Amino acid sequence: METHWHDFFELGFILSGSGTHIINGESFPLNRGMAFLLTTADIHEIVPNEGETIRLYNFIYDDSFIRPSLNEMLFEQASYYVHTFSSLKAAEIEMEFGRIWKETELWQLSSEMLVQGCFERILIELFREMGQVKPEETRSVSKIHPSIRKAVIYIQHHFRESITLQDVSSHVGFSMNYFSECFRKQTGMTFQVHLQEKRLQFAQALLCSTTLPITEICYAAGFNTIPNFEKAFKKRFGQPPRDYRKSKIE
Repeated sequence: METHWHDFFELGFILSGSGTHIINGESFPLNRGMAFLLTTADIHEIVPNEGETIRLYNFIYDDSFIRPSLNEMLFEQASYYVHTFSSLKAAEIEMEFGRIWKETELWQLSSEMLVQGCFERILIELFREMGQVKPEETRSVSKIHPSIRKAVIYIQHHFRESITLQDVSSHVGFSMNYFSECFRKQTGMTFQVHLQEKRLQFAQALLCSTTLPITEICYAAGFNTIPNFEKAFKKRFGQPPRDYRKSKIE
């Protein structure tokens, strides 16, 4: 699976095989029991070891599938999750995925609730394990007002779309003017600056980890025009996108 990203959320679980999983430029050893939760903001690549075949469960969903409180709990401290479970815990996770798979083969009354229940249990186990194993890799936004925290998480997951100040203020139930002022005070930057920073970070990651054309990276990151993208990128990183990529290769 070459470097790619999605317009949906993705939860994967490795059943067998070995290799390397590269997420946002960071490499992780891939073996049985690895679970990973990625959002629309993440870029990844799976590279099997020579002669190996990777078997995995892969569950894709949008952020409306799970309850909002769980979604906020997951992403208020971490942008993505990757963890390899112990053999005992991996067997439990595999059992939950097996239940989901069996249910999808014969969809019936209450199947959605059963699938959601199994799925949310997996997410909670992943959250607990990551909280215990890698607390230093999480980023806390817990000091921010709950409504602004909700907005920050929403932007993190939708920045590649044509979202506006009105979209996000409506999402958290504030008027545009009030939200704009609260957002600036709470985060230290305006909504537009924060949104552009997320897009530039995504574009930077694509420039460093792929050979995609600059034009494709521009639109993938959420920019509307090449001139605006190049101007913003040079202002932020000191070089135009093409020069920046060359400097990283050299």
